[in-house]
Amino acid sequence: MSLEVKVPAVGESITEVTIAKWLKNDGDRVEMDEVIAELESDKATFELPAEAAGILRIVAQEGDTIEVGGVICQIEQDGAAASAPSAPAAEQAAAPAAAQGAAPAATTGGAGEAVEMKVPTVGESITEVTIASWLKKDGDHVEMDEVIAELESDKATFELPAEAAGTLQIVAQQGDTIEIGGLLCRIVPGAGQVQANAQANAKQEAATQAVAPQTAAAPSGAQTYASGTPSPAAGKILAEKGINPADVQGSGRDGRITKEDAQNAQKAAAKPAAAAPKQAAASEAPASTGDRNQRREKMSSLRKTVARRLVTVKNETAMLTTFNEVDMKPIMDIRAKYKDKFKEKHDVGLGFMSFFTKACTVALQEWPAVNAQIDGNDIVFNDFVDVSIAVSSPKGLVVPVIRNAEGLTLDGIEKEVVRLAKKARDGKLSIEEMTGGTFTITNGGVFGSMMSTPIINAPQSAILGMHNIVQRPVAVNGQVEIRPMMYLALSYDHRIIDGRESVSFLVRVKELLEDPMRLLLGV
Repeated sequence: MSLEVKVPAVGESITEVTIAKWLKNDGDRVEMDEVIAELESDKATFELPAEAAGILRIVAQEGDTIEVGGVICQIEQDGAAASAPSAPAAEQAAAPAAAQGAAPAATTGGAGEAVEMKVPTVGESITEVTIASWLKKDGDHVEMDEVIAELESDKATFELPAEAAGTLQIVAQQGDTIEIGGLLCRIVPGAGQVQANAQANAKQEAATQAVAPQTAAAPSGAQTYASGTPSPAAGKILAEKGINPADVQGSGRDGRITKEDAQNAQKAAAKPAAAAPKQAAASEAPASTGDRNQRREKMSSLRKTVARRLVTVKNETAMLTTFNEVDMKPIMDIRAKYKDKFKEKHDVGLGFMSFFTKACTVALQEWPAVNAQIDGNDIVFNDFVDVSIAVSSPKGLVVPVIRNAEGLTLDGIEKEVVRLAKKARDGKLSIEEMTGGTFTITNGGVFGSMMSTPIINAPQSAILGMHNIVQRPVAVNGQVEIRPMMYLALSYDHRIIDGRESVSFLVRVKELLEDPMRLLLGV
């Protein structure tokens, strides 16, 4: 009987996948649940396990793009294969029992079944996460609610607490991208030192098998199909560097080649390549002097999402930018006069961001189209002002939100800016703190930017760009004076905001900043 293996449903928004690599050849015998291929979507790489034991007949070739539900291959079942897996499985389970004596009793029976830990739901728009780092090693004993890993999504970083006390068994490796609900690890409740020793012995056996020459094509004895097989991330690194997986020793589970193994192999392989030019230097043209090393890093989920959203905004909005300049002397005079008393009373410094935020909230209420957004065929106007503040964090640009900024005082705004900026640098921002803004302010001036055209933070319709303050000669009452000047840039969606609204909004912000008393009097 022949069984058709089809492309599984791997996510709501994924409609097709590409066959990245066949791990088995046409005509090979495969076992039940053995990984036979790697599939790539626009979001992640997936492994395709065999749904039965038998002879593999490949239908789709490497590089082909197949829709979800399409036939990838067929497995010819030979009758005996249906019952065969159970016997070897029993023998493999019995072998460790005989070697370890009472060891299995520590992980089963009275100790309870292993607790499977899966990727939790962390937000409505998040469909997958990347394992940023494991804080515990495979085989370590963990306590209930102890943080064992850090998960990274396209918006924030989350901590993963242990759901039970016991011995940790890692399934997904660091750097892997896992969908919501995907298996991360198992925790064997009540497992003690005997379990840890058994796992250490298993690792040592796997390492010994990986060192031995890989002369047999089919797995035998203690080897499995995973021995010498790279993970998706490791496979890509090895392919890019032209390294044969057979030349790499795997340190993962069952001898699997991990991402770290591939990176180390890349470094080791670079040494012979560096020696070749030296031998040929006498007969060829002089080589370039100095180091010419390169390094390749996988884009984080945050960076990939930011890149995708920026391109989408450029393609789907009628974005236009208008400019103006502001004389910063009045605000700088106020800060110089009151900053010490302000700090003493409110326990926070008086910066420029509070003045700009307050000025924008006033102008946004006078020009509501700048604070609105398009939703299908409707325009959504907001009676409140949630200001998004662009913050540069170690992992990329994040945009936390100051809620109801129109009702905050200068010290209230400054405290929120400090709080959100600190959480961004520590990677502790929550999803709620980065969603729902109606208008964005970004300050490129802190990095020395003189003028720029910021990109709209969708689904918002406008963003204000601040720049550096430069002493320039300007005409004041018919006289040339040196003043601290700043360029302002307002990028906006021309589909919803006309030139009149955009220019009037920016002029109003300029008036409020050059005469800060207007902010206090509300005029």
